[in-house]
Amino acid sequence: MRPLEGLLVLDFSQFLAGPSAALRLSDLGARVIKIERPQGGDLCRRLYITDLEVDGDSTLFHSINRNKQSLAADLKDERDREMVKKLVERSDVMIQNFRPGAMERLGLDYESVRRMNPRLVYGEVTGYGKKGPWSNKPGQDLLAQSLSGLVWLNGDADQPPVPFGLSVVDLFAGAHLVQGILACLVRRGITGQGGYVEVSLLESILDAQFELLTTFFNDGGKLPKRSTVNNANAYLGAPYGIYETKDGYISLAMGSVPRLGELLGCDELLRYQDSKTWFEERDTIKRILAVHLRTQNTKYWLAVLEPADIWCSDVFNWPTLLAHEGFQILDMQQEIRSPNGTVIKTTRCPIRIDGEVYKSSTGAPAVGQHGAEIIEEFSLQASGAVKEKQPDE
Repeated sequence: MRPLEGLLVLDFSQFLAGPSAALRLSDLGARVIKIERPQGGDLCRRLYITDLEVDGDSTLFHSINRNKQSLAADLKDERDREMVKKLVERSDVMIQNFRPGAMERLGLDYESVRRMNPRLVYGEVTGYGKKGPWSNKPGQDLLAQSLSGLVWLNGDADQPPVPFGLSVVDLFAGAHLVQGILACLVRRGITGQGGYVEVSLLESILDAQFELLTTFFNDGGKLPKRSTVNNANAYLGAPYGIYETKDGYISLAMGSVPRLGELLGCDELLRYQDSKTWFEERDTIKRILAVHLRTQNTKYWLAVLEPADIWCSDVFNWPTLLAHEGFQILDMQQEIRSPNGTVIKTTRCPIRIDGEVYKSSTGAPAVGQHGAEIIEEFSLQASGAVKEKQPDE
């Protein structure tokens, strides 16, 4: 039995942050019903990160909405809205990421919902909070990265601000939303009362920078200085970074520079005995390393450094990673099936509980795919528009 089995989650959210939170709850056993517009559904169905499409929807939608059911409902239609409210009364968790004010107009804001169902845990994702000058600004990952200062930590010192190569803000916000929801569910088990969980993209990515911001707050407001050579962390000294070798790349984490010099046979590094110089002369040290490491293959250097307990690693691309035993033993892949039977490879839930790996072959739903059975199961009153979307009628 998965730990959240028996819980019903309504996912009103779109794109990544909210749906990723609902996905994780689903992975852990909750039943998730995705509430979508009858025409088009979640806008993420059309959010393409490549030109690859599966059954008319983007692969991104399939990856983040697997193992969910779909109920099509026009929330601007009074009959559909009343149907959804009846479902809210029976639910344990509700997730939404509408712009501030939208759910109030629909009568589905927390204060309204709490009167319908005091035990419900209500999760909300915004871009930048519900107050202030950015409250109506689009809550989009790149925009939040840009405002948060994160982009000044990536790349080398002579480069412009560099964004992260994935939707890191959305994923952090989704993870924080799950944490808050689970905390409220635990409290509900004690008090019987639900709760209101709020996260924003900006607050989540600021929290992800807590180590560096704490340094900034207490270091006279000194801005981080990216290395001009192989920057990997603006606050860490040499040798921290990724270096080219004769046939690939090698990553070096924290470590003693003179010890590296001994092991690598690089006498130039032996003079940096004072650890303060590892940051003060970071770029010079990294340049020396960059030249020296290109003289041998990655495998050669790893054979020298790893037995000496130096923190280092090969630098893989995805094909190399997937072929390696270290990846294969994790059993991170799974196959899911779309409503039309298309098989899609994706990742599984990364959490193990009592040694169990959680997988499910159920893919992302078509718009309104489960409407008929949900309406019947919960004795909901559906409008004609909703009924028309049910494939089994």
